[in-house]
Amino acid sequence: MAEASQRERADETPPAGLAVDFCGLHFATPLVLLSGCVGFGDEYTRVAGFSHREVGAVCLKGTTLEPRLGNAPHRVCETPMGMLNAIGLQNPGARYVVDHILPGLDFSKTCYIANVSGSTVEEYAEVTRIFDDSPIDAIEINISCPNVKEGGVAFGNDPDMSARVVEACRAATRKPLITKLSPNQTDIAENARRCIEAGTDAFAVINTLMGMAIDIERRVPVIGHNQGGLSGPAIKPVALLKVHQVYQVCRRHDIPIIGQGGIASAEDALEFLIAGASAVGIGTALFYDPLICPRINRGIADYLQRHGFKAVGQLTGTLVLNT
Repeated sequence: MAEASQRERADETPPAGLAVDFCGLHFATPLVLLSGCVGFGDEYTRVAGFSHREVGAVCLKGTTLEPRLGNAPHRVCETPMGMLNAIGLQNPGARYVVDHILPGLDFSKTCYIANVSGSTVEEYAEVTRIFDDSPIDAIEINISCPNVKEGGVAFGNDPDMSARVVEACRAATRKPLITKLSPNQTDIAENARRCIEAGTDAFAVINTLMGMAIDIERRVPVIGHNQGGLSGPAIKPVALLKVHQVYQVCRRHDIPIIGQGGIASAEDALEFLIAGASAVGIGTALFYDPLICPRINRGIADYLQRHGFKAVGQLTGTLVLNT
């Protein structure tokens, strides 16, 4: 089914120069709708005016082995130029997603990426195994979630643990593996190197930064979980640097990167591509502009034409550092 869907997508004509080959998957454009921002795909695609042709892939909500209710409220808090969230991986469980949600998605329209998480290495592997026996196109390993008490960032900040999770997931699937890296660590490039050795096919850089907001009248954290993941334009400079650092490792192994963190315009997306990303993730911006993707695509296409590039992939890693 997945192979047939790929052939159907390849027959479509993407916007000029924007198609991307990502781990053997055909992305019509370099835009990826990020996990946690579009539910399990069908919620966002019902938005009036949405077109699958504008996005290369949709990354589904984080999924664990058993159902989770998530964290206590408040779960979301707006901050200057950003947003804190601590949803806590609320989801119906991997088996339910495969049996009841995936059959309702149209795999001929775009690529769908599962996002797997867990409290143990064994849980990551089992969820990956469940998605391996499904039409999902690729699997993102969420080893860097900062708003759950178990697993998550504890795995993503330790290169040894990161490698163990990737190795276990690699053994559980033949589908492309995308490892989502945490910015909340000492040496993200070393972590990337270890994950490549363990078998990852690609990276998503970065996950959210850890942050807090305080209600000064009550003198308590606004977020019920006390802390949450900071996303939005406020984190873009950090994300750009991390993409550049990871790219120094990836370029030696032909490993692609989904660059993400605060992208809200074509100019933002272009910065990530130049820094080393092969595709770019759109997340928080969707909350205030659900139809932002066509505008970003038009901006990228215009840039390619003005600068004489025939394909968006020619931009990847073209950053020239000051001497």
